[in-house]
Amino acid sequence: MAGTKAAVTEVEVAGHSVRLSSPDRVIFPQRGFTKADVFHYYLAVGDGIMRALRDRPTTLQRFPEGVEGEAFFQKRVPTRGVPPWVTTAQITFPSGRSAAELCPVDLAHVAWAAQMGTIVFHPWPVRTADADRPDELRIDLDPQPGTDFADAARAAGEVRALLDELGVAGWPKTSGGRGVHVYLRIQPRWTFTEVRRATIALAREVERRHPDLVTTAWWKEERGSRVFVDFNQMARDRTIACAYSLRANARATVSTPVKWDELPDADPDDFDLRTVPARLAERGDPHAGIDDAPWDITPLLEWADRDAAAGQGDLPYPPDHPKMPGEPKRVQPSRAKRTPDDDNA
Repeated sequence: MAGTKAAVTEVEVAGHSVRLSSPDRVIFPQRGFTKADVFHYYLAVGDGIMRALRDRPTTLQRFPEGVEGEAFFQKRVPTRGVPPWVTTAQITFPSGRSAAELCPVDLAHVAWAAQMGTIVFHPWPVRTADADRPDELRIDLDPQPGTDFADAARAAGEVRALLDELGVAGWPKTSGGRGVHVYLRIQPRWTFTEVRRATIALAREVERRHPDLVTTAWWKEERGSRVFVDFNQMARDRTIACAYSLRANARATVSTPVKWDELPDADPDDFDLRTVPARLAERGDPHAGIDDAPWDITPLLEWADRDAAAGQGDLPYPPDHPKMPGEPKRVQPSRAKRTPDDDNA
């Protein structure tokens, strides 16, 4: 006996017809959320997620069989079987190779990606107008063992105090896990290397003021029970789940923009597939003004020059990057070989 053909519907999104197949497939088993739930979640948060994704090359984290199944990152849009209206952007990897990534220009692109099993959207911090110069500086506050979301929120508060001194607005959001992200909208004038350098300078200043709370130590053995500022999230081809993106965890949490006064008492588990659309509809998007005043990062680059003159130069890059000029050894301190110069120091 022939099997029943899987249900397929066509949904009109931003002037395009988007196919939704297997709508009843369970994607988040512990919550019972289906593929249709994911698809319609992204339609419901359309204004917010398009503010985060519009004109940005975007890596897709796909889970075709659900979050408990096999997953993969898709960095290249297929050349076949893709609707003719799908827009791509050319990006260059640290290796020098390039790819055409999905570049959402309207909500239909997000819906199409959801139909393809995308749970998490990872946009680059650039726009297609100049894919080599970031317009978004991302501060990733990552709690280490012995710390939690409350510590990350407190660290974010210290970041805010520093940003207030600099006269620039920071835009916080939950990571969807235990961390906090703070975004700055910046003028797209500097390279990835320069923006990463500025991020390190900002992170070091926060660490200098709050050494018991914050660390910039790349090696885990040196971090202790502190909140790590992951400066390498500003390296080329490193991305963060965007605002209003679902996360691939059992609770179906969402990386959710919040107001600064909400952050200390926030519980990231409260922001999920079911609750965030209503929150957005009732309160509006806390990141609504993020594009209003792009910032000149020159003060941070001046701090970086100051730190370099004091002997604080570059920090290690991710392992998939080529060795960069001025970069220290990529070996954890406990495994670093001593040299004769070390012994005679």
